[in-house]
Amino acid sequence: MTESVKARHPKGLPVLFFTEMWERFGYYLMLGILLLYLKDPKGGFGFDNAEAADIVGTYLGLVYLTPFLGGLLADRILGYRKSIIIGGVLMSAGYFCLAFPSIEMFWLAVVLIVLGNGLFKPNISTLLGNLYSTPETKPLKDSGYNIFYMGINLGAFICNFVAAYMRNEYGWGYAFGAAGVGMFLGVMWFILGDKYIKAADVMKPANPEDMPVSKVMYFVMIPMLVFGIIGWFLPGNIFGSDSTDAFIVACIPVICFYVNLLVKSNKEDKSRIGALLSIFAVVVVFWAVFKQNSSALTNYAETYTDRQISESAAKLVQPFGMVVKVTTEPDSFPKHDPFFKPLKDANGENIMELTPNPYFHNLNKADWPTEKEPVNLISTEIFQSINPFFIILLTPVVISFFSFLRKRGKEPSTPAKIGYGLLITGVSTSIMAFAIYSTDITMEKSSAWWLIGSYAVVTIGELFLSPIGLSLVSKVAPARLTSLMMGGWFLATSIGNKLSGVLASLWDSYDQKANFFWVNCIACILAGLVIFAMLKWLREVINKHA
Repeated sequence: MTESVKARHPKGLPVLFFTEMWERFGYYLMLGILLLYLKDPKGGFGFDNAEAADIVGTYLGLVYLTPFLGGLLADRILGYRKSIIIGGVLMSAGYFCLAFPSIEMFWLAVVLIVLGNGLFKPNISTLLGNLYSTPETKPLKDSGYNIFYMGINLGAFICNFVAAYMRNEYGWGYAFGAAGVGMFLGVMWFILGDKYIKAADVMKPANPEDMPVSKVMYFVMIPMLVFGIIGWFLPGNIFGSDSTDAFIVACIPVICFYVNLLVKSNKEDKSRIGALLSIFAVVVVFWAVFKQNSSALTNYAETYTDRQISESAAKLVQPFGMVVKVTTEPDSFPKHDPFFKPLKDANGENIMELTPNPYFHNLNKADWPTEKEPVNLISTEIFQSINPFFIILLTPVVISFFSFLRKRGKEPSTPAKIGYGLLITGVSTSIMAFAIYSTDITMEKSSAWWLIGSYAVVTIGELFLSPIGLSLVSKVAPARLTSLMMGGWFLATSIGNKLSGVLASLWDSYDQKANFFWVNCIACILAGLVIFAMLKWLREVINKHA
């Protein structure tokens, strides 16, 4: 099977596969430790969970908002290869900035990564689609995107082991520096493989009715900045925090741009753009739930999950930096309530107390070691590798499953796959609700198998939806607007990502923590039903233009 894939897929696929692998290595390494870094009262900034989750959500939202502009610049001015190289260099610089422990360098890093991702992310996906533009390769486009998606998750799987090793052995700065090295390697690989992808870097001419870049800047980007500032200074917190208000309000001009694109498009393009925008609106829910793996589920792994391993197992994985040793010897830590919400003084600062490591605060005292005896824990960020592990494991299974159905004429349509993906994602969150029911998480840790099981199920939902969504945009979008519509897909991802931080920041407000996950479950089920309600129309549009 491997030989036939190599013979039939374009030679540019390995170039983009490994470029994206290294880019995702850096991106997910940074993301896997970001919440932990922000919450660390000693080596990080010491934020509480709500504030840290809000920052993670804001970062995730911004990093997928800029592809709107990056896609436009590549379509009209820069071209795809140049955009990818510039974006990669900016992201690498951003990761290196994170190695310097100051709040000013942190926000400079965020700006560089956000701008770099905007130039990189939509355009490498568009370039991949362009490789499959010949009659011979068009039938392989879906499987090509799935292979590409496996590359994404190969980088995402490896990175957390590197992150754990670097931060446990050397500190946070070295871990972030490793992300910068990974991105730099991706840029070098891309440049070396230029001859295999050069032909796919084709800029499509704009139609007379298309808005020029200058107008986009004046009527979209500048208003977006103005709206963001207005949102920040709105009295009160309408959506929970100043950053969320600013983000949501700033999205209004971009959403209006896409609505205007739909309204002013010709009859041929209108149905295609309308179908894509309808799907974009619904998949916001998927990303709002799925991206909580970087916030709510990371917090759950850190605080409520049994991460202890035996001495013999620790000896095997210790050389790879995967083990954290903690003791019950008292030290200074933030004081918290039974659900680990930090308690504040009158000035809003954390109240500190002399206490054993917080890991022991919801561990049965019968399981405590003697005061100076260390307990071996798996590093929290290793749980971030569970999802990409299952992606690598299950991608061939899902591809084979759809191939099996295709041969029998029973393969679901692309929008149906997206609908099923949302329903499956809902099931994954219900598993976490049952994890809460399985024990009193204020007194005992829950088994890691609940988290592993949830990740396994959500991975199936992701494989039904995410890579297929990229392929759908590539096939259905009008040729001259492909990268711009890729930007639309990432705009939906951006809004969903920001909402993931909003939802995760509400964790402390739930008295019954299982309800947190049931809200996510119900949202996914409702979104899936909306897709199925539009299924007939979506299928007609896609079959006509794909």
